Amino acid sequence: MTGPSSPLPPASAGAPPLRDRLGRPPGVLRLSLTARCNLACPYCCPDAQDPPQLLTLEERVLLVSEAAALGFRTLRLTGGEPLLHPGVEALVAALRPLREAAGATRLEAIALTTNGLLLTAERSQRLRQAGLDRLTVSLDGTDGASVARMGGLRGGSAAGDRALATILAALDHAQSAGFDPAEGALKLNAVITRGRNDDQLLPLAALARQRGIELRLIEYMDVGNRNGWAPEQVLPAQEMVQRIGERWPLEPVGRSAHGTAARWRYRDGGGSGGPGGSHLAVVASISAPFCGDCNRLRVTADGVAYSCLFAAAGLDLKPWLRPGPDPAGLGAALSGQWRARRDRYSEERQEQTLEGAQRPHAEMAYLGG
Repeated sequence: MTGPSSPLPPASAGAPPLRDRLGRPPGVLRLSLTARCNLACPYCCPDAQDPPQLLTLEERVLLVSEAAALGFRTLRLTGGEPLLHPGVEALVAALRPLREAAGATRLEAIALTTNGLLLTAERSQRLRQAGLDRLTVSLDGTDGASVARMGGLRGGSAAGDRALATILAALDHAQSAGFDPAEGALKLNAVITRGRNDDQLLPLAALARQRGIELRLIEYMDVGNRNGWAPEQVLPAQEMVQRIGERWPLEPVGRSAHGTAARWRYRDGGGSGGPGGSHLAVVASISAPFCGDCNRLRVTADGVAYSCLFAAAGLDLKPWLRPGPDPAGLGAALSGQWRARRDRYSEERQEQTLEGAQRPHAEMAYLGG
């Protein structure tokens, strides 16, 4: 979808709650702040520079406000690497009125996903003071060689060792700033690729257990057109759980409504680090799709809204932001896009041949994963 015309009229004040064509409600707005990254992970292949016409602070605030009015209760700030954007704290602080609002316009949580390389002690404190609720830090290995390989770092193991030390320090900084893993305010993400870093499963689990942080293992996904994805590179979530469960027995907790991750509990209570480490989570977009209750809308750093991570095209929102803001028109456009939504690509992937599933997608660096 492109352009300022909406396929369906907006919902009126007395209309039923917003739903898409498959009955799914809105819930999470993932807002990219930049397409750039200071890593070059091979599963993402980020851009070296941002697209032109990035949204301004005021435009982002208006966008989040209209989304919250439609029922999007959680905002996740993404990239690229969002901490490369100098205005993260200002944006979080500017959204404070939405956090304090009552009723149907309230934004319930603001989260951010980062690779941790720029998450200093000072930055962690500033983010917390601005009002950020949750942090997810990405780490795909526990030694210099694997970190360098998965991060696309030049300099081999030595560069990986330096990056790993910085990321581990970032976890400490986040906890010191008040992002408590026991309350789900700090989690660890890892993308697992067969033959590339699947040897890191047990070390990553051990690290998370020791630190008391929930580890979220993510299947390697066919997002974008650059990463050379092939199904044989996917390590299914069930196999990840089996491998870890053979070392530390697990029991299922399940997947919450509209959640992406199925959670498991360590029977021994986790490691010594605290309650957060007593859980393991897996995101099985390939082997066990969860399209049926997906509630996510993704907006790129230059203001294009995508109704699916695997979509090929989105709705450019800038006509309702420039040259002057049109809040009513923007809300109608977002509402119309959501009510026209019928995406369920991961389920369709299982129903199609591989050739049929390999249609063009927008790049992950634009959509924030």
